[in-house]
Amino acid sequence: MNEKYLVRVEKERLVFCAAHFITYGDDVCEPLHGHNYRVAAEVEGPLEQNSYVVDFLLLRDALQALTAELDHRMLLPLEHPTLRVTPQEGPRGAEVLVEHGLRRWIFPAADCVLLPVANTTAELLARHLALRLSEHLPIVPARLRLEVDECDGQWGVYELCSALP
Repeated sequence: MNEKYLVRVEKERLVFCAAHFITYGDDVCEPLHGHNYRVAAEVEGPLEQNSYVVDFLLLRDALQALTAELDHRMLLPLEHPTLRVTPQEGPRGAEVLVEHGLRRWIFPAADCVLLPVANTTAELLARHLALRLSEHLPIVPARLRLEVDECDGQWGVYELCSALP
């Protein structure tokens, strides 16, 4: 018989409100807008000495800290091929200049999160959060699944599977 164990955390407080825009198709850049994102995570692995995969509280607290970093911020992708994101010193302090074609935006640097992603889609936000979450786990899970809901039932999902047997 093949058994597996997993834990899932999905709570009302695992949310973040953020602004973003994505580009798609023939390099069309959508208007700046925001979402009330919700996050859920599953960790699969063997039971440890206390008979659980990973402590629920550790998982919840790590996710809450990660979502807090994104809350009430402008999410900007650093790896986009045509979007230029440039931190700079402006007349009012640190700011971020963003340029795409003929469009440009200037945001206070403190209001931005510069992400190592190609686009700020729900799928890539899920990947970013999963990779960051994996750094906080005391185990190497057999599978880590992170879900980001950007609009009441529109989920981007990322799964990270261990190469361990």
